[in-house]
Amino acid sequence: MSVADAVPSIAPAVPLVSVLIPAFNHERFVQRCLDSVLEDLYPHKEIVIIDDGSSDRTHDRIVEWIARHGNKLRVEYARRGNKGIAATLNELAARARGEFLRLGASDDYLLPGGLETQVRYLMTHPRKQAVVGDSIVVDERGLILHGSGMHDLHGANKKLYRSDEGIRRAVISQWAIGGPVAMIRKSALDTLDRWTEGLRIDDWDFFLRLAARDGLGFIDVSVCAYRIHGDNFSKTRHRETRIVNLVESRHVAVRRAHLFEEPYRTLLRAQVHIIGAKIAFLQRRWLPVAFHMTMYLSLLAIAKLGLPAAHAVAKEA
Repeated sequence: MSVADAVPSIAPAVPLVSVLIPAFNHERFVQRCLDSVLEDLYPHKEIVIIDDGSSDRTHDRIVEWIARHGNKLRVEYARRGNKGIAATLNELAARARGEFLRLGASDDYLLPGGLETQVRYLMTHPRKQAVVGDSIVVDERGLILHGSGMHDLHGANKKLYRSDEGIRRAVISQWAIGGPVAMIRKSALDTLDRWTEGLRIDDWDFFLRLAARDGLGFIDVSVCAYRIHGDNFSKTRHRETRIVNLVESRHVAVRRAHLFEEPYRTLLRAQVHIIGAKIAFLQRRWLPVAFHMTMYLSLLAIAKLGLPAAHAVAKEA
């Protein structure tokens, strides 16, 4: 479903940005997400949205929104059975026409000015394939819970993200990207193999590959509102779900370690063991906890011998 014919043609003075929105069972939030794209003043943009097999009224809400606003910008919409987030992102990217792809989520929303800020970064940093920003954290009603998703929710040291070395270190050991805060050059997907289908931890896998080639940049600006609500918050406290996610994270770390040079390869191998310790702890297997913690501390010490000192990273930033 496309409303492109109803939108007046625009002679683009700026790059086209495609906002990619995978939608799944977010009937309460999806219209706010779409509103936020329309409200952003960036002049040359489109929405590409797929309902990934929702069982609630997400589809109806999207169709209602398009009927009201589809003449104001191009909207590409598809509805199909559930295939998962990675497959949906790959399909969204294939449908997109923009030079830059802004990742969205149907329960979150963009903050004004974020599109222009991220486009400006990529235009002035041509060797960067993607840029991430920060987020604010809101509740179901949109009330602000935290001013910085990276710092307040994930405890990240944002100074690490201000240099290539720091980004490599942070993506490996202090992954703190919450919400849809990334903008990607579409051309980067030609060499990055896109998103790995079948993974739940698709974002960490994707950004590890970017960080390994120094393709990821950072701006200390909140570009989206990351919404915490019952459907995404409770899962993080479900023990079996946490174990499944951790097992997959460990698999991702093992699979991507070869992409990095030393000492970052050893740092990622250390992450394999800290993840293993967390799995064993949740399973109440105390000997494996001790083994994995010993290996983690040993590998971390080895990696730190080759890492620049923290003050050197801050100076580079």
